Amino acid sequence: MTVGALAYGSVALKSAVDVDVLVAPDELRQAAELLEARGYRLLIPDSPRALESWHRVRKESVWLQSKSGVQIDLHTRFADNRTMIPGIGIRSAVRRVDVGNGVHLPTLNAADNFAYLAVHGASSAWFRLKWISDFAALVAWTSAEQLDQLYRRSLDLGAGRAPAQALLLADRLFGTLERNAPLRGRLLGDPANLRLYRAALKQLAGRTEPVEPTSRPLGTLRIHWTQFLLIPGARFKALELLRQIRSTLS
Repeated sequence: MTVGALAYGSVALKSAVDVDVLVAPDELRQAAELLEARGYRLLIPDSPRALESWHRVRKESVWLQSKSGVQIDLHTRFADNRTMIPGIGIRSAVRRVDVGNGVHLPTLNAADNFAYLAVHGASSAWFRLKWISDFAALVAWTSAEQLDQLYRRSLDLGAGRAPAQALLLADRLFGTLERNAPLRGRLLGDPANLRLYRAALKQLAGRTEPVEPTSRPLGTLRIHWTQFLLIPGARFKALELLRQIRSTLS
């Protein structure tokens, strides 16, 4: 909801199927009990007994209230790989966003939100057009100087190459770097950025009808290998490999 208000000036213009809620890891069980008390049932994972072990490997669980149809993605962190954007969490500075009817909801500040949205999209190689559309709409509100600052800050926050991938993809689809050719040039100068951008573009383009990666044999393979490029260095790649193995086995 807050992304829609910030990007489009109205929550009604953004397509969404869920509401993301962040809680502290040590308050996961309490948050789960509150959701259950309000009629939500756990969809993913499929057993409440697996909830805590699930969150040790993944950033979120999925809850649904059948009566209203509202889905909540309950987060205990912002990235599946704990080495990405580790400084953004429950204690990060927030701003309150007017989502209509006098309701103001807390969300991340501009720099943290920029980094998080880039990492969120990169975690799935941007296979849904609405994700990059929202990112591009947010970028469109910023000046060239502000965008430079957001990009540099995202690197400090540990977003790796995810913001570069997002910016190049948004530029290809929506021309968002037309006012910032120097930044575009810097991003294009990294071959890994190009590989990530092209992989994401293939997720979106070339088909007459959108196809979910999970609906095709080996459809998520491109997503998995792009994760290894998000941060340079052997240590990150080893940790990412371990994470993917644990995710597959759990």
